[in-house]
Amino acid sequence: MTIILAVDDDPALLRTLTINLRARGYEVETAGDGRSALQVVAERMPDLVLLDLGLPDIDGVSVLTRLRTFAAVPVLVLSARHAADDKVEALDLGADDYVTKPFGMEELLARVRAALRHSPLGASTPPRVVETPSLRLDLNDQTALRNGEPVHLTPTEWRLVEVLTRQPGQLVRQTDLLREVWGPSYHRETNYLRVYLANLRRKLEAEPGRPRHFITEPGVGYRFVP
Repeated sequence: MTIILAVDDDPALLRTLTINLRARGYEVETAGDGRSALQVVAERMPDLVLLDLGLPDIDGVSVLTRLRTFAAVPVLVLSARHAADDKVEALDLGADDYVTKPFGMEELLARVRAALRHSPLGASTPPRVVETPSLRLDLNDQTALRNGEPVHLTPTEWRLVEVLTRQPGQLVRQTDLLREVWGPSYHRETNYLRVYLANLRRKLEAEPGRPRHFITEPGVGYRFVP
């Protein structure tokens, strides 16, 4: 299911967006300020972000700037700022579209569909179900089976699985994995990776001490081998 993160400090608007987006089959996450938005992204990367510029803590421009240091997710700015300079700045910083408030819901939904169609992530999105002789990992429903038996993974473990299985066999460097899973301010906390990969192996590998699928390249990174 497509995940949309709506970021705005207006609770009434967030409720309206949530109702309308869910009615069209989208999964919706919400955040009322910039720090919360970045935390949501760190825990679970959305497919699209609706971002207000006038946030109470970190302004939307700063959120956009930080987001673009580690993610190519489409961003639609929703703002009451009508000045051309504001629009140009947001677009130059990496926003995919700029919608001024107030806006019609049908127009916004059309822009959401267009942004998702044209997303650079769309062409490289991996299969959402990963299967090996012993594992079935459904990233859409976040269900995992090992030898036919269900296995519970935490949200962070699912994010690790999502990143590592994106391109099977390809090395994911430690710094890239930290930034994608925990956020842009994380780049030295390699102990997080050791702990979480050990948990994943314990849950998903037949022999955690001799992993078959979640492989460590010492001092460099990790790769998933089907």
